[in-house]
Amino acid sequence: MMQAVCVDAPGGPENLLLKTVPRPQPKNGEVLIKIHATALNRADLLQRRGLYPPPPGESDIIGLEVAGTVDTLGQGLKKGWKPDDRVMALLCGGGYAEYVSVPEELLMPAPPHLTLSQAAAIPEAWLTAFQLLVLVAQVKEGEVVLAHAGASGVGTAAVQLVRLFGAVPVVTAGSPEKLKMAEKLGAAAGFNYKEESFAQGVHDFTGGKGANVILDCIGGCNWEPNVNCLATDGRWVLYGTMGGRGVEGDLLGKLLSKRGHLLTSLLRSRSLQYKADLVEAFSQKVLPYFSDQPSSLRPVIDSTFNLKDIAGAHKHMEANRNMGKIVVNVIQ
Repeated sequence: MMQAVCVDAPGGPENLLLKTVPRPQPKNGEVLIKIHATALNRADLLQRRGLYPPPPGESDIIGLEVAGTVDTLGQGLKKGWKPDDRVMALLCGGGYAEYVSVPEELLMPAPPHLTLSQAAAIPEAWLTAFQLLVLVAQVKEGEVVLAHAGASGVGTAAVQLVRLFGAVPVVTAGSPEKLKMAEKLGAAAGFNYKEESFAQGVHDFTGGKGANVILDCIGGCNWEPNVNCLATDGRWVLYGTMGGRGVEGDLLGKLLSKRGHLLTSLLRSRSLQYKADLVEAFSQKVLPYFSDQPSSLRPVIDSTFNLKDIAGAHKHMEANRNMGKIVVNVIQ
């Protein structure tokens, strides 16, 4: 048996209950991880409210990323994992618990100089940002990339990855503190969407050329300023709709006049093979840069909670106060 956070009925953070449930057993090709820490994602809040169910056949326990140690090896493994190896993993669900069983293709070694709490902040946010920039937008050296929610988990990862790939990151955020943090990570410019027009800011920064790539988790309410500040032949990558799903106005006409590309992407619903290829590419191209050098990549952690205070962690994210990832320690 093990402790896990369960949701008996969709609703608010108070519906997150710590219960004793059966410990999963590793199937063929899987590794059982003893979880040291997990981290929050916006999708967790939607799942708790009953709006984002797990893919068919996956755990209904919330949690899309973990770090911990290898506990038990299933049959038919090919990658040489050993008990007690420090690992981090991308999940379809099951992270808010003491153990989770994961296909070995979704495991990565935890960077040796990071704690497991820090490593838990990497998988979902960094693989999402990597997927959006490399596989979807196909960002090129020298391009300008506008990342909305620049102080979020994906945003802070995207800023650093854009710099790593030789492109130029600019961001939006809702407070001076969030903008300052993004700029410390490498953002060339930042715009407070509550106080100024980010479209005008991008226009001025680029000398009227616009952003070659926009990473957008906001959606509906931002469509017009997004298109206005998109470069000709630019790629607008939509991966969330926190600002609504409805669109009114001449979206298609304005996008057509820019020859703009509207691309959309989700990660959780992708096939195991797609995720395995993504993890492999990330492990080769990015993971080595999480080093102990001053210029290395680093996960940005806003705060840490204990599993028994998971409701407090959800309230903190819903208040939109976090800068970087909210980590939940399972082992103290």
